[in-house]
Amino acid sequence: MSMLFSPVALGPRTLANRVVVAPMCQYSADGGHPTAWHTVHLGSLAVSGAGAVVIEATAVEAKGRISPEDLGLWSDAHTTSLERTLAQVRACAATPILVQLAHAGRKASTAKPWEGGEQLSPAQGGWTTEAPSALPYAAGETPPQALTAAGLDRIEHAFAAAAKRADALELAGVEVHCAHGYLLHQFLSPLSNTRGDDWGGSLENRLRFPLRVIGAVRKALPENRILGVRISATDWIPGGWNLEDCVVFTRQFKALGVDYIHVSSGGLAPEQQIPVKPGYQVPLAARIKAETGLPIIAVGLITEPAQAETILSTGKADLVALARGILYDPRWPWHAAAALGDRVSPPRQYLRCEPHALKGLFR
Repeated sequence: MSMLFSPVALGPRTLANRVVVAPMCQYSADGGHPTAWHTVHLGSLAVSGAGAVVIEATAVEAKGRISPEDLGLWSDAHTTSLERTLAQVRACAATPILVQLAHAGRKASTAKPWEGGEQLSPAQGGWTTEAPSALPYAAGETPPQALTAAGLDRIEHAFAAAAKRADALELAGVEVHCAHGYLLHQFLSPLSNTRGDDWGGSLENRLRFPLRVIGAVRKALPENRILGVRISATDWIPGGWNLEDCVVFTRQFKALGVDYIHVSSGGLAPEQQIPVKPGYQVPLAARIKAETGLPIIAVGLITEPAQAETILSTGKADLVALARGILYDPRWPWHAAAALGDRVSPPRQYLRCEPHALKGLFR
């Protein structure tokens, strides 16, 4: 058996293999509610052969959406609509499904990517954004409002309430989004957090609100639900959030009851200079794994089965996540198993499609 297709424990659950489908925004919701697209999209990923699927960044409040078409889980009505979608997917696949809970902060209120992704004004269906400090994401944008103490309380409650709804949906777990320049990452970076109170300034202060939210989510979830955190390990900008800061941050996760860390990078500001190449974020994942001892998901231009196997077999990470790559090839896990001489368990309806040259690939 390859490492890639060996079981792995994430807190209270054991996944059948170490391939994770990373959360990917679809910008196709209606008032935060899933549409027919989500049923098809999630259904396809759930029968891909991956060990787990993480639902896209799902807003904990309406103003926390990246775009007006983002998925949400800020009301019981959203629980009901997502439950209908999950029922359809679960009827076809037993793959564990988690949800990424998110708040976009100053990167909220934007058009869909294929419509330009620019900030929307209220007249265009947008809204006033909120952030740690009144600093816009990009030049020319309307600055966000700096969050007050009451705003911080509201957002903490929103994350915890959304986590309870995720539990009611019997999702396998929750991933808290602390990456890619969204609200919790904005608190971490000195480039976006210039507050002079207990929530800004020193590294200790900048960590405080994200850690508070993670703790609140853990308290809202029962012990049989997985809790993960997605991080940007560096801003890739001089003077910004960096790997050493991230080590201090993530060392505190185990005491909070975090079950895994999903290691990404970047997204805070347009000035970032990312050295993009295959596996470019794996060294970041390896460092966080060494410092925390928690299960680590590596992500970022991991496209080849042998590449994924090497990452795992050399101890740099415990799981690998695919995003764009599995959209391009929704049967990537099958093809990876074939390349590594391993086996997969497809839906029974697909058993007859096992290639003649790969007898034994399907269990």
